[in-house]
Amino acid sequence: MIWIGNFSLNEISLIIFNVIAYSIMFFLPKKLSREVTCISVLLGLTTGMMFDFTLGGGFLDFYRENDTNHYELFDLVYYSLFAPFGYFFMYFYNVLRINKITFIFYITAWSIIGITFQWISTLLHILTYQNNYQLSYSYPIFLLIQTLTGIYYVFITSNNSKNVS
Repeated sequence: MIWIGNFSLNEISLIIFNVIAYSIMFFLPKKLSREVTCISVLLGLTTGMMFDFTLGGGFLDFYRENDTNHYELFDLVYYSLFAPFGYFFMYFYNVLRINKITFIFYITAWSIIGITFQWISTLLHILTYQNNYQLSYSYPIFLLIQTLTGIYYVFITSNNSKNVS
C-alpha cells in the first residue's frame, strides 16, 4: 500500500468533501433513531466499498481511484464519503416522508445525485475511467442500490415502530 501517491487536487478535494459532508451530517437536526443512524452510515459505507471493489478493482478494473491502481491512504478518505451519503439518503427519506407514490422520484433523484458526484469526481481526477467504462454505466447500479436501500429503510423503520408500540 502506498501512503500518498501524489498530493494534488484530488486529495485536496476529498478532504474538502469529507469536511463538508460530515459537518452537514452532524449539524442536521436529529430525526433518525440511533440504531437507524448507525445502520445508514454502515450501509452507505459497505455498499459503496463493495461496488467500488467490484467495479473499480479486481477482475473488472473499470476505474481507478486517485492517482494509481494501487490502494493508498486517500482511497480510505474517498471511501469515508460513502457513510454520510448513506445517512443523507435515509435522513431525507424520513424528513420528506417518502411514500409509495413518491418513492420512484426519490430513487431517481438520488441516482442523479450519485451520477453527478461521480461526474464531479472524474473532473477532479478522483476517479479515472479505464477499460471502456463510461459514466452512464453507473446509473443502473445507482438505481438498484438506491431502490434496495429504500426498501430496506422501510423494512427497518416499520419493524422498529412495531416494536416500540
